[in-house]
Amino acid sequence: MEVTGLLLVRGTTAALVWLALVSAAGAETLTATIINWGLLGSWAIDCSLLPDRDKGAVLTYEVRPDGRVMYRRNFGDARDENEVVAASTDADGLLNIMVFFPALHQTREFGLALQTDGSLRAIFNRGERGDYTIRDGKFVRTGAPTPAQHRCGNST
Repeated sequence: MEVTGLLLVRGTTAALVWLALVSAAGAETLTATIINWGLLGSWAIDCSLLPDRDKGAVLTYEVRPDGRVMYRRNFGDARDENEVVAASTDADGLLNIMVFFPALHQTREFGLALQTDGSLRAIFNRGERGDYTIRDGKFVRTGAPTPAQHRCGNST
């Protein structure tokens, strides 16, 4: 009985250490993916304009000292901050990120493409249930193409 209990404690401890290492490695991979792709910083349709819900928000991606990647949205009259929980790139270079929005009680997935001029475009944006607001680089509601977002010189 004592040997079995000791083995159970050792096995549980080993599993906890393994989980901690896997979590740390996952955080490193997420951060590295965001950095290597070039997403860090602030982005807007027109960086010379103040953030505005109708004319363009300023979207900022940053790595916190604790290693978490945060996604901040500034709409001028409202702001929020949400955690990027996953990131990966596909064979075409599309960056797929998942962001948890506590206020919306949901996780959304974005697909971002880096353009040759250094701007980026949203290729898709979908919720957990597969509801798209952007699909194939176009807004679902209007069919209009998503605008290019440019890197802004300072964080907003």
